[in-house]
Amino acid sequence: MQIEMTNIHKKFGANQVLSGVNFELLPGEVHALMGENGAGKSTLMNILTGLHTQDEGTVTINGQKRSFANPKEAEEGGIAFIHQELNIWPAMTVLENLFIGREQRNAFGLLRTKEMKELAREQFKKLDVAIPLEKEAGLCSVGQQQMIEIAKALMTNAEVIIMDEPTAALTEREISKLFDVIRSLSKQGVSIVYISHRMEEIFTICDRITVMRDGKTVDTKKIKETNFNEVVKKMVGRELEDRFPSRKPSLGETVLEVKDFTKKGVFKDVNFSVKAGEIVGVSGLMGAGRTEVMRAIFGLDRIDSGELYLNGQKTTVHSPSDAVGKGIGFITEDRKEEGLILDFSIRENIALPSVKSFAPKGMIDQKNEREFVELLIKRLTIKAESAETSAKNLSGGNQQKVVLAKWIGIGPKVLILDEPTRGVDVGAKREIYTLMNELTDRGVAIIMVSSELPEILGMSDRILVFHEGTISGELTKEEATQERIMTFAAGGQ
Repeated sequence: MQIEMTNIHKKFGANQVLSGVNFELLPGEVHALMGENGAGKSTLMNILTGLHTQDEGTVTINGQKRSFANPKEAEEGGIAFIHQELNIWPAMTVLENLFIGREQRNAFGLLRTKEMKELAREQFKKLDVAIPLEKEAGLCSVGQQQMIEIAKALMTNAEVIIMDEPTAALTEREISKLFDVIRSLSKQGVSIVYISHRMEEIFTICDRITVMRDGKTVDTKKIKETNFNEVVKKMVGRELEDRFPSRKPSLGETVLEVKDFTKKGVFKDVNFSVKAGEIVGVSGLMGAGRTEVMRAIFGLDRIDSGELYLNGQKTTVHSPSDAVGKGIGFITEDRKEEGLILDFSIRENIALPSVKSFAPKGMIDQKNEREFVELLIKRLTIKAESAETSAKNLSGGNQQKVVLAKWIGIGPKVLILDEPTRGVDVGAKREIYTLMNELTDRGVAIIMVSSELPEILGMSDRILVFHEGTISGELTKEEATQERIMTFAAGGQ
């Protein structure tokens, strides 16, 4: 399938999102679509798949002018879209999610469950995925849910598959398998639009790249004719001297210490500490127990045994509100479900954990709250019409910045960051890293869980590696390499 989108314009209210964008997709190619958050990438693809209608411009498919009324019609026309924000029905089984809206029935209208299971297992085998089909999808990890979405799209026999940050929640092994599938599909003539902020992946898997900035097309090139620095400069309109700002940490006393944390079947005998001004990176494969330990520290989950110390004093965190009261902030890996109240405004989301500080006498001082929120919006360069903009109307990267602002606002002693730059563009990543440095300069202790090894290596002062619920290795910044981290993550020595 060949697609041409020519001179596409789109405005939402007073906000001009797309201004004359051009995009071409050739049969069997893997085409990277890159740009900062808010550049218009998702809007362009939503126009292609019928979720939005362009104000100006044309879409042609195989030489014929075409527009879809809705995403379902686009899917029937051979275009599948795997969205960054997962469309999983948590109370339904994995099998039901895979076939939702496409259930197979016999002549009497009864489900052909056996045939559906065979098709699902066949697709899972191609992806090297082992998830029980009868398991509730809501009980699956974020990485497993991502693989379910990918499998669902592949089962439509689409001629074009749009993948928006497909590897954000995947392990290295899962990413490698996905790339094998993409290469196989490409050889069969299936075209892939690959939207990602992970530059290494773009140069590994893609044939061509189109860069967007501020709702416009900047350039389209063959991957082999460009490089990392050129792409970054086109995305952000300036050169980023280094991907990671330099760190000169001045470490203080131990702020948080975890002793013998154990939760049966999840993690066992976990011991570590973090000092004031330190960034401790936490690496490991998906399901190794990294996130679960962080949730326990924050009081979201109970432990069976173990002790927690803050500033040398033994303490117990009974709930997230208790954690906040003790100066612990937690940016969860799933901003949509756990990090934000999407129907609330930016102001309401940012002010929520700090609301008591604006209401010393039980009434919120709206002037102080507004000034507090505006300061954080400006500091984190959150792009929005106003502080009253609904969080659900922001791009993924700006949503992440709102979550960061929310927790920075409590003045934390300890800040846990679980995948802090997932789905965030290269320019915004740099801003987040710089902000982390500023926080540690003020004595904040940071624990950063990340699946991105360059991020772990670039920002951590010390690295803990998890394997099957235990810490299998600890490395200083000087000792750490990707190979050593992956060895520990796989259970090696």
